[in-house]
Amino acid sequence: MSAETPGQSTGTFTRLRLRFRDWRGNRPFWAGLFTLLGGLPIAYFPYATLKLGTMSLTMATTAGAGSLIIGVLLVTLGLTMWFQQATRVFAGIAAILLALVSLVVSNIGGFIIGFLLALLGGALALSWAPGNPAPQGAAPQNLPPAPTQDGAGPAPGPYPHAGEQGPSYTLHKQADGGASQPVQSDEANGVHRVG
Repeated sequence: MSAETPGQSTGTFTRLRLRFRDWRGNRPFWAGLFTLLGGLPIAYFPYATLKLGTMSLTMATTAGAGSLIIGVLLVTLGLTMWFQQATRVFAGIAAILLALVSLVVSNIGGFIIGFLLALLGGALALSWAPGNPAPQGAAPQNLPPAPTQDGAGPAPGPYPHAGEQGPSYTLHKQADGGASQPVQSDEANGVHRVG
């Protein structure tokens, strides 16, 4: 091994992590994950056999095939949410309905675990909305503002977005002769805040 190997693997890991973060950010990732995980206990428990010493405990039901179908459909809907974002509303509604049906068909929805995960995944799929793409040449929004020319950082307070006018601050003396308090006024919105 050479001395450059750790640096190269760190760069590869960072690049893969950033690619995964971008991929995850463009789709209802958590909705798909919860839906997929909700299908696993629903499909598994009707076919599970627990061993307690020499005694075996089987949780099979007469609707074992129905449980398997519901579990496989939930896993498929979770993958659909990841790879076909346009169908997220359909997949979310279908996941919620299948979670509700699993309460009756599959050992109380995979002992409530699968039911809750699938219900949460369907709700997240319905509430997810794609973000607006950043305009070309725009700086990332999560970076702090650049320092001023004298080297000091920017003044604390709310920062306007590019092209917007920020709020103005004025000092007003109190009527009883107390200390001055800054008043933030945003003329465009008609908002005046003291403090």
